[in-house]
Amino acid sequence: MMGSGIYGGLGGILVELLIILLIVGVVVMLLNRSNFVGSGNNERLVKVEKDVEDIKKAVEEIRNKLNEI
Repeated sequence: MMGSGIYGGLGGILVELLIILLIVGVVVMLLNRSNFVGSGNNERLVKVEKDVEDIKKAVEEIRNKLNEI
């Protein structure tokens, strides 16, 4: 019987649907726990942007000192 699913019939379709929903739920839960999505990500982005600006200023100061020499 082709296309009847793992367990066959309507019950098999329901079991497959429940398995898929369980897997999707576990993935979403793990992503939320790892702070992949959320406001914590914004705070890290702001910190990285500030660090980049500080590095740019430091590089510019070193460039100016080298030009003086």
